[in-house]
Amino acid sequence: MRKNKSEDKVIAFIIENQENFYRLAFSYVKNAADALDIVQESIEKAILKKDLLRDNQSVKSWFYRIVVNSSLDFLRKNKRMSLVDEDTLEYYRSGQNDSYQDIDLRRSLEQLPIKFKSVIILRFFEDLKIDEIAEVLNENKNTIKTRLYKALELLRVEMNEEH
Repeated sequence: MRKNKSEDKVIAFIIENQENFYRLAFSYVKNAADALDIVQESIEKAILKKDLLRDNQSVKSWFYRIVVNSSLDFLRKNKRMSLVDEDTLEYYRSGQNDSYQDIDLRRSLEQLPIKFKSVIILRFFEDLKIDEIAEVLNENKNTIKTRLYKALELLRVEMNEEH
């Protein structure tokens, strides 16, 4: 079976950015094994649907959308049951490298509704532009701007309440 150009392009992009995709999936599910499963499932979906990738469409936003949707599907199927892997648990248990601001931010981020959390993760943790986020989430650019503004306001309120 011969690979075509779109498959080569998709595979090269995935290999170059695999850590980003794992981090993105992990930011949703908070479990290493589940994040790896999501990335693997996303790769399978991408390879199977590579022919749906239009020439003018960005491979980046197309694959990010697959990872986000796979993560959200996983959360829906598992009723948002959040398990923490052993490494993360040990890190928190050890008390080493305590960074309270990061913990407060992480808690506040977890409190956000998923539509706001997704925008924050994609913008600030994955460093995507507003246009790319709109494409990944299949939303209007102005909707993304509004959600980002609202999410930042909610985070600001949440962080102020905690202090």
